Amino acid sequence: MVDINNINTISIIGAGTMGHEIAQVALMGGFKRVILNDLNYEILEKASFKIRKGLEKLESKGRLKLGLTPSSIIQNLIKEVDLKKAVQHADFIIEAIPERMKAKQLLFESLGKLAPTHAILATNTSTMSITEIGSLSGRSDKVIGCHFFTPIVVLRLIEIIKGKDTSEETVEITKRVCEQFPALKGNRVLPILEKESPGFIVNRLTIGSSAYLNWLLDYAMDKGILIDRIDADVKEVMEIGPFARWDYLGLDIIYNVLKYFEKEVSPDFKPGKTLTKLVNEGKLGRKTEVGIFKWVRGKPQLKLDKKAGLLDLELFMAIQLNEGCKLLEEKIVPGYKIIDDTMLAGMDVPGPFGAGKKNYKKWSNLLETFVEKSGLTYLSPCELMKSGKFIQMRK
Repeated sequence: MVDINNINTISIIGAGTMGHEIAQVALMGGFKRVILNDLNYEILEKASFKIRKGLEKLESKGRLKLGLTPSSIIQNLIKEVDLKKAVQHADFIIEAIPERMKAKQLLFESLGKLAPTHAILATNTSTMSITEIGSLSGRSDKVIGCHFFTPIVVLRLIEIIKGKDTSEETVEITKRVCEQFPALKGNRVLPILEKESPGFIVNRLTIGSSAYLNWLLDYAMDKGILIDRIDADVKEVMEIGPFARWDYLGLDIIYNVLKYFEKEVSPDFKPGKTLTKLVNEGKLGRKTEVGIFKWVRGKPQLKLDKKAGLLDLELFMAIQLNEGCKLLEEKIVPGYKIIDDTMLAGMDVPGPFGAGKKNYKKWSNLLETFVEKSGLTYLSPCELMKSGKFIQMRK
């Protein structure tokens, strides 16, 4: 059994949205030192400010542990621009830099040289191969995927993904560390993926539906349809619409993930002209205050009073059911229950299998009709979905 008391210093590389949120839950988890590293102190000061504001918000709602204050928690945060100093005494390191494979590989090469030999090297990649990311580290047995979901302090899910050489000790340490990170919605849900797959579980399903959204964004722009109205199509069932969520996550992140899927999975994931134009213009969403929508004080400025009648939620679910069935076919997961549980914990929405058991025939037809209209052949229903044989694979 791993002694969690031996994990004292957590280092996070990258102080963007994911990095500073990971730092916040690490601080709240009681680790003695949380080191946040980025390129300059301006970035780190902004991240520190956001962490303090996040803690103050929790305090105002009575959600901090008894006896703790924002000041007492944040005093364990260390801001460091020098990578060597940031990791030389670390027990557990989490990389949270942008989704570019070469940049991650070069970082892990440096971490392999600079970090203590016992340190675990985790990546927060949302889609990429853990094995490839750690290939230059010189310690592939200590490299692991540790994929968080924003807002990290709220959502319970952290996907833990093994690379080809990841040791069982590394998995156990990672699990124990992640159990220490608090979540407002309850105990952490920590599915362990024994086999790599682009997008893992949640993003495999959501990126599948992102191919649909990518097509829909261009279709709406070509037809002169306001994107607000597409988000309005689902306002009764989604707290935040799909395109507002893209903006919230960062259009550069969406773009890079789609590019990765275009290369690794299918050309049908190629980022559309609208998304590409926005990214090239530096309009990345919430963090730049303009993307698909304008953002003011962290809120998207959109009108939801009229609907476009374009976003088909059944098609959305059909795509996710199809991707879930592919995960079963590829033996990424042993049964569909883990997929449904993971979607609920990471996205706060039901997984596709509950409704899919009753609707798989109708949804298979929906997919075939949409493929004919859009030309996105990747979305064609797989055999396991069309046959309904997945119903026997609950576990």
